[in-house]
Amino acid sequence: MARIESTFFDIGAMDAISGQDTPVHRLDPRAKVLTTLIFIVCVVSSDKYEVSGLMPFFIYPSVLIAIGSLPLKVLSRKVLLVSPFALFIGIFNPFLDPDPMAQIGPVTISGGWVSFASIMIRFVLTVGAALVLIATTGFLSVCMALDRMGVPRIFVVQLLFLYRYLFVLVDEGSRMVRARALRSFQGRGMGIRVFGSMAGNLLLRTLDRAQRIHLAMLCRGFDGTIKVYKPMRIRGREILFVLVWGTVFVAMRVYNLPQLLGGVFLP
Repeated sequence: MARIESTFFDIGAMDAISGQDTPVHRLDPRAKVLTTLIFIVCVVSSDKYEVSGLMPFFIYPSVLIAIGSLPLKVLSRKVLLVSPFALFIGIFNPFLDPDPMAQIGPVTISGGWVSFASIMIRFVLTVGAALVLIATTGFLSVCMALDRMGVPRIFVVQLLFLYRYLFVLVDEGSRMVRARALRSFQGRGMGIRVFGSMAGNLLLRTLDRAQRIHLAMLCRGFDGTIKVYKPMRIRGREILFVLVWGTVFVAMRVYNLPQLLGGVFLP
C-alpha cells in the first residue's frame, strides 16, 4: 500500500517542481501552453509510418528539461507509469499490417512494427511535453492559462477539480486499505471478496468528503472563478518563445531533417 500511496502522491511533486525560479518557469503560462499545443499537433499529425522524422522533436523537451533544471528521473517514471496504455494500443499493429516495409540484413520489418514504433515515439513525445509543461508551470497555472485563452470556464474548473479530488480519492482509499490491514489477522479479510464493498464505501466516503470541501469553498467565497495572486503578462520573450519554437516545430513536421542530413553527408 505504501508503494501505491507514494506513486499517486508523487503527483504533488510536480507542483513543487513548478515553483522553481528558472527562465522557463518565469515565462507566462499561456506561452508555454500554446507552444505545447503546437508541438503536440505537429507530432500527432505525422504519418503513421514516420519514425526518423520524429526524432528531432526530442529537442524541445530536452532543452526545457535542461534549462528548467527538471528531474529527469521523476519525469521518466511518470512516462513509464502510463506507457502500458500506448503499448496495448499499438501491440496489435504487427498482426494487422504484416506487409514487409524494410530490410535490415536478414531481418524483414513489417509495416506493423514500424507503425508500432511510431506510436510509442509519439506517445513519449506528447506525454513528455505535457509533463514538462506541468513541471515548469504548475497545474493551477495551466488551468488559469486555459481560462484566459478562451477555453469554457466550466471545463477548466472541472479539470482543476478532477486534479484536486484525485488526492481526496487516494487519501480515502489509503485509509480504508490501511484500516483493513490493521484489522486483519493472518490474512483474513484480505481477499478479493471484500473488494466490492470497499469500492462502494470508498465512493460514499469520497462523496461525503467532497461535499464538505464544497461547502468550505462556498463559505470562503468561491464563485467558479480561478483566482491567483500571480499576474499574467505577455512580453516580448513570450512572443519570441512561441514564434521560434512554433517555426521549428512546423519545419520539423514538413521536412524530414534526419533524411535531409543523411542525403547531405551520405550522398
